[in-house]
Amino acid sequence: MDALLDAFGWLQQWLFEAVVQPLMYRAGLGNLLEDGYRATGWLLVGLLQIALMLLVIGRLERWRPVEPVSDRAAVRTDVVYTLVHRLGLFRVVLFFCIDPLWTALAGQLRLHGLATWSLDGLWPGVTDVALVSFLMYLVLFDFVDYWLHRGQHRFGWWWQLHALHHSQRQMTMWTDNRNHLLDDVLRDSVFVLVALAVGVPPGQFVAVVAVTQLVESLSHANVRLDFGRVGSRLLVGPRFHRLHHAIGLGHESAGPGSLGGHNFAVLFPLWDLLFGTAHYGAGDVRSAPIEPTGIRDQLPEGGGRDYGRGFWSQQWLGLLRLAGRDPSLRGR
Repeated sequence: MDALLDAFGWLQQWLFEAVVQPLMYRAGLGNLLEDGYRATGWLLVGLLQIALMLLVIGRLERWRPVEPVSDRAAVRTDVVYTLVHRLGLFRVVLFFCIDPLWTALAGQLRLHGLATWSLDGLWPGVTDVALVSFLMYLVLFDFVDYWLHRGQHRFGWWWQLHALHHSQRQMTMWTDNRNHLLDDVLRDSVFVLVALAVGVPPGQFVAVVAVTQLVESLSHANVRLDFGRVGSRLLVGPRFHRLHHAIGLGHESAGPGSLGGHNFAVLFPLWDLLFGTAHYGAGDVRSAPIEPTGIRDQLPEGGGRDYGRGFWSQQWLGLLRLAGRDPSLRGR
């Protein structure tokens, strides 16, 4: 783990000095070099993630797809979302608009005697090993993510934003980042606050986010992949998460229109098993029927709600849903 972090740090320094820093000087942003260095780290993470997605997950999708890709335009829109998030564009906005607010709040709390709590202190000595600390942070953030995800499916106003993610009827490895930007701001703000509260080192935070995102890309992939009876209860896979996206199952608990659902875990199905929200379907993944993904109300028989086709239309319609002014439902 230490060797990987050292190698990443070297690459980040090289990319910053060779590419990012000269560009920032030319643009007159020399006073923001520290933020530029942090942004370079996220850019490098995103480039490595996309490379792994194309070389590994993409090949899995071609090897054993769940269903043929019939709507390539919808997939291309998801690629746009992935590039916006994984190449650091969304993260840069957070750097300048959101993160300073939470950092200032944490500083004020410390001034009033509310010091941050160190998760590493729970296991003195052992957590000096980077891998052990990383695993502890990974479990903590996944637990938080599980409850955030349940909130997205529990509260009507939040669902109006999160529904964009579920409106994709052509799931692929690119679908993970198909989210409303306001939804992402809410989720990421919670993670930043948790990171500040428990004193997560910056390098560990980047590693946790990177690993989580890669697993999410795999879990959304269009691939018939089975982790086995034991493995599917240790790590969220494509079959487990596809059931979460299945119409009438993944986001409904007691019939049409009832918010809730199953399989909210992002990394570890343990949380769904503990809190009674796990659903593994029936039959072997190789012979199981294909569960159509999407939302009931976007089907013709469900009302034909419009969730948009392109990036900006999807963002705009999400805001209209949040405000209760969805034009596709007028007169109904």
